[in-house]
Amino acid sequence: MNNLPAVEEYQDMLKAAALVFLERHQCEHLGDDQQLLKRAVQHLVADFEVLTPTAERMVHLAYSNLSAANDRQRLDVLTSTPTHTVITDTATGEVWAVPVSLIYERILNAPDNGRFRVTTS
Repeated sequence: MNNLPAVEEYQDMLKAAALVFLERHQCEHLGDDQQLLKRAVQHLVADFEVLTPTAERMVHLAYSNLSAANDRQRLDVLTSTPTHTVITDTATGEVWAVPVSLIYERILNAPDNGRFRVTTS
C-alpha cells in the first residue's frame, strides 16, 4: 500500500498551518525573521506534535511562499524617468508612477527613518 498521497497531504496541511502562522505574526518581527521562523517551528511542534526537523522544513517552505507573494512588485527601469519611478505588480498587472520627490519626502526624509542610509558608490 502506498502512503505517499497521505504523507503529501499531511505535509501540505503543515505547510499551510505554518504559512497562516507566519502571515499572522510577521508584523511582530519586522526586523527579525529568524525569531519569526523560530516561533513558527515551535508552533508546529507544540500544536501538531511533529518533530523539530519536520517543522523546520515546513516552516521554511511556507516562508518561501510568503516571500514570493510579498516580493511580486518590481521596479520598471525602462519606463521610469528621472522624476517618476514606475512600479509594476507582476501578479495583478497594476502599474504605479510614483514621484521620486514623494519617495524622498515620505520615506527617506521621514523623521523615523532608521532603515535607509546614504551610501557612497
